[in-house]
Amino acid sequence: MAFLGISGMQYSGGMFADARIVLAEDSNVFTSMIGSRLKELFDIDVEICRNFEELQLCYDKSTDPITLAISNINLPGAENGEALEYLVDLSIPTIVFTGTFQAGMRDKLMAKDIVDYILKDNVFAVDLLAESICRFLTNHRHHVLIVDDSPTARALLSSRLKRYNFRVSTAESGLKALEILKANRDIGLMVTDYNMPDIDGFELTRRIRASIGSHELRIIGVSSSSNRLLSARFLKAGGNDFMLRPFIDEEFYCRVNQNLDTLLQIKSMHTQQAVA
Repeated sequence: MAFLGISGMQYSGGMFADARIVLAEDSNVFTSMIGSRLKELFDIDVEICRNFEELQLCYDKSTDPITLAISNINLPGAENGEALEYLVDLSIPTIVFTGTFQAGMRDKLMAKDIVDYILKDNVFAVDLLAESICRFLTNHRHHVLIVDDSPTARALLSSRLKRYNFRVSTAESGLKALEILKANRDIGLMVTDYNMPDIDGFELTRRIRASIGSHELRIIGVSSSSNRLLSARFLKAGGNDFMLRPFIDEEFYCRVNQNLDTLLQIKSMHTQQAVA
């Protein structure tokens, strides 16, 4: 199966027929569009729940875990967001698919640790949803290393990435990061803080680039500094991207995706060249 997402995501691999996807949506138009699109792209048979009672019955009737839920915020029988609360309380990974959206609502959604949210207000909504689902179902292929001397910062970034279904390792220092990279050559992305006591982010990146190129490992630097020139110095040291804290979840996830998409494209090109 080959899939090309709206943002440029490329996936070549097997179908996801074994994934149990539940759709909590009362619109006949959207249930039909989503169901047919996911069946066509990924061979997924979506379980449709048109009201809150059906959603509860869907969970209760089967012992098979729900891989991923797609939920409208307002559902018959749960007009005040109870369906989403229900899914979150059950620790079911959930993508919100909604036509109701304001800034305050966005903050409330992200505080619930949802996987993603997709707005119904454009013609690409179903395709964006399909891409978000594909990313969640395939992100486990990616091993990401978080490097930060702050336990709070490590925990925050780690929880963000695990929410998206990535495999995550953490290091509290540059030296520990080098050890982990040596022992785990499948790590494809490193997110590193700049200011660390033993080896700063610049020096860590330089040491890594002596033996591991961007075609094997992408590196994103992060910092809370107000010095805008840090990004230039980091990129010159061999980094691929740089973000100043505080950053928002959507921006962080987008940059992570872009770097991993680039890595996969480079590896695919190298494979094709080797075959040729």
